[in-house]
Amino acid sequence: MKENTPQPDALAWTASRAEGLARIAAFTPHMGRDYASQRNYDLGPDKRGNVSVLSPYIRRRLVTEGEAVRAALAAHSPAQAEKYVQEVFWRTYWKGWLERRPSVWADYVRGRDAALTGLDRRMAKAVTAAEEGRTGIDCFDEWAEELVETGYLHNHARLWFASIWIFTLNLPWQLGADFFMRHLLDGDPASNTLGWRWVAGLHTKGKHYAAQGWNVAKFTHQRFHPSDLNETAEPLEEAFDPGAAQPVRAFTAYDPARPAVLLITEEDCLPETLGLPDMRGAATLQLSAERSPLPVSEGVIRFDREALADTAGRVAAISGEVTALNAPRPRDLADWATRAGAVQIVTAFVPQGPVRDWLDTATPALTEAGITLAEVQREWDAAVWPFATAGFFKVKKKIPHLIEELSLAS
Repeated sequence: MKENTPQPDALAWTASRAEGLARIAAFTPHMGRDYASQRNYDLGPDKRGNVSVLSPYIRRRLVTEGEAVRAALAAHSPAQAEKYVQEVFWRTYWKGWLERRPSVWADYVRGRDAALTGLDRRMAKAVTAAEEGRTGIDCFDEWAEELVETGYLHNHARLWFASIWIFTLNLPWQLGADFFMRHLLDGDPASNTLGWRWVAGLHTKGKHYAAQGWNVAKFTHQRFHPSDLNETAEPLEEAFDPGAAQPVRAFTAYDPARPAVLLITEEDCLPETLGLPDMRGAATLQLSAERSPLPVSEGVIRFDREALADTAGRVAAISGEVTALNAPRPRDLADWATRAGAVQIVTAFVPQGPVRDWLDTATPALTEAGITLAEVQREWDAAVWPFATAGFFKVKKKIPHLIEELSLAS
């Protein structure tokens, strides 16, 4: 692949499973050596042909991790596809790591809310200038504008951006993570929170990521030449201790003998592959606004809305009309299930993050109404998460075994 090959309409987002599958098909020829050699280059928002731009689709499981890995291994040898396959597993590693240390998400939420309420005038002005791309650091300012306008940033740019936010601008890392969550179409509680913590030096104690001007210049093909970065910063420190990995939280399994309804959230937009029989009803639950106490971008809200509508169309073709629960109160969930004559609500496993938090607030109303929230965990997560106990290396070593266990190779 030529490194400046444009990917037409790469950021013209259509939130549908068909679009996700089309993107997998279009990028499959490049999931081998092309990706390995070119993936670290941020060539600009109009030149995204060196990366798949699949993350908004995989994040909502409009397409699955397994579908992406199968495509890579069907077209390339394991050695050629190694880097691409590893990057797919990285996302699952982050999710499993956070699921096994749920206090890290709760600590982020507390820190974010405390930072928002504790901003003095000077810091508030600095945060606003950073979010609006008015810092005077040209690369950072362009990335801020690109994020707001497109809902996307190259992964390497995310690392540089976070480093500059934390170490050069000296802004609270939680507010940078919140800025990403409000605007990234692929904003994921695990990848985003843990990525920011890793840059800050909090995920792996004492190991941080300080952006270097030469590195930015090299991997943007000289688009930027920042000379005013804090390249010698020390990692952040914190009193909070996430502790050792815990078992994944216990959840109630679906009982096919009890009347049930299907709940679809933006955490999993492929319920027809969960192996469930016909339900007494189905509903989509959009919780985009729960990403942050601040307004979430219209791009994120629109993508979630369209993804859930696309999912509802597929489910309706199988099971009939699907209700849309928009801007719901926790009690609305119980009322909907009761009207359908159900005593359990079934949904794909909901990991740590704002959707999980909202469902937890709805639990008392469900309990009062005699309704159980049951979850179905995907085989992919059940296979990978047990190895997400420390660094990625443990998962990386298991990838050949996981490929075989999950029947990912042709």
